[in-house]
Amino acid sequence: MKQKKIIALLIAVLFLTTGCGTSNYLKEEKKVITYERTGQSLQNNILCKPEEKELYELYEKYNDQLKTKLEDLPTCQEFKPKDIKYSGLWESIFVKPLAWIILKLGVLIKNYGVSVMLIGLSIRLILLPFSKKTLDQSENMKKAAPEIKKIESKYAGRSDSDAMMMKSQETMLIYKKYKINPVSGCLMAFIQLPLFFAFLQAINRVPAIFEDTLLGMNLGMTPWIGIREGQYIYILLIILIILTTYLSFKNSMNGQSGNSEMERQMQFTLKFMIIMISIASFSLPTAIALYWIVTNGFIVIQNFLFKKLRNKNEK
Repeated sequence: MKQKKIIALLIAVLFLTTGCGTSNYLKEEKKVITYERTGQSLQNNILCKPEEKELYELYEKYNDQLKTKLEDLPTCQEFKPKDIKYSGLWESIFVKPLAWIILKLGVLIKNYGVSVMLIGLSIRLILLPFSKKTLDQSENMKKAAPEIKKIESKYAGRSDSDAMMMKSQETMLIYKKYKINPVSGCLMAFIQLPLFFAFLQAINRVPAIFEDTLLGMNLGMTPWIGIREGQYIYILLIILIILTTYLSFKNSMNGQSGNSEMERQMQFTLKFMIIMISIASFSLPTAIALYWIVTNGFIVIQNFLFKKLRNKNEK
C-alpha cells in the first residue's frame, strides 16, 4: 500500500510541478504530432520561430493551434523571456529564463548541446554545498545506525501506542545527537526532477536547440528514432543514462535512514525511478539526455571526492 502511494505521489509531483501533459502539444484527430525526422513531439507553445524549412512548414500547417502565431514569434536568437506572454509561474520563473540562457550561451560557444551541458554543470556547482550537507547526513546516519538498531530491537513485536511513542522519541533523540534530518537525505535525490523537466520544456519549446547537432547527433532526435535509423551511438546514450542515474541515486540514498522499513521504501523508490527513467530514455531528445548524463555523472564524481576527502580528514 505504501509503495502504491509513493508511485502515485511521484507521478502527481511530475505532472503538477511541471505542467506536463498532452494539452501543450500539436494534435491532429487527437493524435500528438511528431517531427518524423527526429521523433520529437511538437508543442503548441514554442517560444521562437524554427529555422529549418521542413520544420517551419510543419508548424505553419498547424499555425491555428499555436498559442502564439508563427508570424508573431521572434527568431530564437532574438528571443527574450518577456517577449512571449504565456501565463504560469512555472514557465515565467524557470522555463523562459532557462531557454534564454541556453540560447545566449549556445550562440557564444556555437553549440546548443554544449550549452545545455555547461548550464547543467553550473547548476550542480551552485548546489554543491547542499550536496555536501546531504552526504554528511548520510555519514552521520551510518554512525547512528547501531544505536537505532538497538531501539528497533528494544521495541520489536510491540505495536501499542505507548511503545510507538517512546520508540519515536528515543529515535528522535538519536537523530538530534548526530544532527540528522531524516527527510533531507532523499530530497536532494529528487531535486533533479523539477530541473530535468525545466530543461525538457526549454528544449522542446525552442526549435533552434533541437535543430542543432553534437557529435553527429541531432539534439532533438530521440534514441528510438536514432537506433531505428542505424545510428548506434544512441544505444550508448541510453546505457549512460541508466548507468549514471543508478549510480547517482544509489549514492544519494545509501544509508540515509538507518531504519529498515524506511530503507526498504527508499530502495523500492530507487528501483521505480530507474525503471521509469530507463523507459523514458528511449523518447528523450538528445539534448536532455546529454544534460541528464553530465549532471548525474557530476554527482557520482562529486560524492566520490567528498568521501575520499572525509576519509583523509578522519585519518
